[in-house]
Amino acid sequence: MIKNTLLTILAASFGLCSFAQETKAPSYPLITHDPYFSIWSSSDQVNQSVTKHWTGAEQSLLGVIKVDGKSYGFLGAMEQSYLNILPASDDQSYDFRYTESRPDEGWMSQTFSDASWKSGPAPFGDADHFAKTAWKSKNLWVRRSFDLEKLDLKDLSLKLNHDDDVKVYLNGTLIYEHHGWTDNKFTYVPIKAEVIKSLKAKGNVLAIHVANTAGGQGLDAGLVTKAPAVDPIFAAQQKSVTVTATQTKYTFNAGGVDLALTFTSPLLLNDLNLISRPISYITYQVKSNDKKVHDVEVLFNASTNIAVNTPSQEVKAEILSSGLLSILKAGTTAQPILQKRGDDLRIDWGYMYVAVPISSGATQYIVSQERAVKDFNSKAMVKRASSLTGKRLSLSTVLKFGKVNAAAKQQYVMLGYDDLQSVQYFGKNLKALWNSEGTQTFENELKKAATDYASIIKRSTDFDVDMYKKALSAGGEKYAKLCVLAYRQAISAHKLVKSPEGDLLFMSKENFSNGSIYTVDVTYPSAPLFLAYNPELVKGLLNGIFYYSESGKWKKPFAAHDLGTYPLANGQTYGEDMPVEESGNMIILTAAIAKAEGNADYAKKHWKTLGIWADYLSKEGFDPGNQLCTDDFAGHLARNSNLSVKAIVALGAYGQMAALLGETAEAEKYSKMAKNMALKWMEMANDGDHYALTFDKKGTWSQKYNLVWDKLLGLQLFPKEVYAKEIKYYLTKQNSFGLPLDSRRTYTKSDWIIWTSVLADNDRDFQALINPVYKFATETSSRVPLSDWHETTNGKMTGFQARSVVGGYFIKLLEKNWKNK
Repeated sequence: MIKNTLLTILAASFGLCSFAQETKAPSYPLITHDPYFSIWSSSDQVNQSVTKHWTGAEQSLLGVIKVDGKSYGFLGAMEQSYLNILPASDDQSYDFRYTESRPDEGWMSQTFSDASWKSGPAPFGDADHFAKTAWKSKNLWVRRSFDLEKLDLKDLSLKLNHDDDVKVYLNGTLIYEHHGWTDNKFTYVPIKAEVIKSLKAKGNVLAIHVANTAGGQGLDAGLVTKAPAVDPIFAAQQKSVTVTATQTKYTFNAGGVDLALTFTSPLLLNDLNLISRPISYITYQVKSNDKKVHDVEVLFNASTNIAVNTPSQEVKAEILSSGLLSILKAGTTAQPILQKRGDDLRIDWGYMYVAVPISSGATQYIVSQERAVKDFNSKAMVKRASSLTGKRLSLSTVLKFGKVNAAAKQQYVMLGYDDLQSVQYFGKNLKALWNSEGTQTFENELKKAATDYASIIKRSTDFDVDMYKKALSAGGEKYAKLCVLAYRQAISAHKLVKSPEGDLLFMSKENFSNGSIYTVDVTYPSAPLFLAYNPELVKGLLNGIFYYSESGKWKKPFAAHDLGTYPLANGQTYGEDMPVEESGNMIILTAAIAKAEGNADYAKKHWKTLGIWADYLSKEGFDPGNQLCTDDFAGHLARNSNLSVKAIVALGAYGQMAALLGETAEAEKYSKMAKNMALKWMEMANDGDHYALTFDKKGTWSQKYNLVWDKLLGLQLFPKEVYAKEIKYYLTKQNSFGLPLDSRRTYTKSDWIIWTSVLADNDRDFQALINPVYKFATETSSRVPLSDWHETTNGKMTGFQARSVVGGYFIKLLEKNWKNK
């Protein structure tokens, strides 16, 4: 009965996707839970590229289906493997000859004598590059001599990690030059055939000059050749891809069998434990498409790169049995828990898990990816160890479907990650919410996930349909599809934990902006999704900042910018305050919680702090001094009219909350103050047919997206004519891929466009602003998780990706929810 129910659910989920679907994405979410456990496909055909972490580092998930002995690849592409010709330090220790003083001419040639140079082990640089030889000066010249046993190389690539500018020579010939750095990871540069032919059996020289221009510095290099390809695998024909809020679904044809593949990350916002538990389901459904019976097996292969920051890190993998489940587990041998902080990083502590019900009869083993595919193709019966230690391993699971006819059969695999300790919060390590007390085990959570598989899949499917219908009703088809694309990304850019005081902390990471944790001006645009579905999560976005001030750790009379650099939340690390921005954000979102809940109880808990911030805004907010706002990439700006709107709306919101709390005098004071400021703002910002970017620069303009909270909170500080005037003007300034942020540049922020669109008083104008954003999302050439900062003239990403701020897309749905209350 359970089996039939599962098949019914899966069949329904594919059938009803005509309701809740998007078929094109800049990158497709596969596994999405938190900033460290987040795997995507960057190609429309999922078997045409290696799956990646949102940072772009390869984290391979590979799928091969075998039908009557013939193999078809359907998920991911094979990782490119290399053989060492001249190993870099991640594979073998070696020394460079080096100098930090400018050498004589010809220093890169084979005949140059480096006898007077020093010798030291690689890598060179600073602690961030794990240097074995310290390099602190501006310039470094290195040489490495080598011999070759074989000269018949079909290809050769430079394997290089450099910070910063570099010139690389092989036997005196310049083979690579680059300004910048490689983000502390290896890049592979093909070497031209004529250079390869110049190599000798004896006395070859790899010579490099690297110059530090700013920040960190480092160097490591080697030479590699591509490993022989695995025996050819036929590509399964992908027939469709569908993205819903919690699921990504593919259908394929593999010879005489149809395959349906579904990735489910059950991020259901009304179930905090489920949100915090990083376990996804990968479901396979097969059936014959030619009225014949076929023998079917499926290989699921997950790279242990999922558990490392860089592929050079050693891992230990093992096979476990836990009651009803067969489990593969892998993690680094070093386990450097919470020892790294920053942006372009992957987790290298904790353990990844691949689990299947024992009842499925699946086979699990640990080998390299190449070996796994070869063995699967050849039916090799090889005795394998139950544990293995090494680099670049993979975890393989073979699902055996047996004889398959027109009646569908299905099985599933669970992929999970136990990070042991998730974040550090003012010196204390915190576990994920699902194990906040430290009394649970991940193996037991896998058992629960298996037991609840059918109900969770049904709940996820039901939610996907409901969310799409509501978004469709709120803003139309393209708007609804934008919400679908944003949903998992917005949630999985956070980590959900509980503070030592017992408060919920929903901790964001500034993905590819600066790596900050708990940034207030990231919380602000992200909040509409969580206000629409669970205001407790919005409290989780604010609690840490309130604690920072109320504990006395943050002593300034305005709100902090952040709590640190992910995953260490020990206090602000951003180099400059945003006093008006962050104070306004905190007050507005506290008022939004009051609106969502119908009471100001949460505001009352923090009333003294809110009062300090409101007092600051009353003095400094209306005509802001030269400072940064959330759009800090655009630079400092004095007398910013949109930032002034934020302060005015925040003061009005504070007055509104004061009224709810019975603070009559305070309510009258701040409500009157905000209304008077709004009138003055209209006069000072007026620039004829629109309102200017700043009070003192006419002939400029900007999106006044902060006005949206005047509308949603019902403050009525600004007349509707202000909204209409701005919208009418904006419609004359659009480009193919959207409305620019302001008159200074042609780039934009898509979250702010959608906020701005809510100011429209008719659907025609709303759609006119939404449509170019949808065009960007579905036509951009930037194949990364949705970027919120893009160029409106060509649709290319300007910066940022995979950030939580796309939760702001839900602001139209939030408006509809609140209207219906």
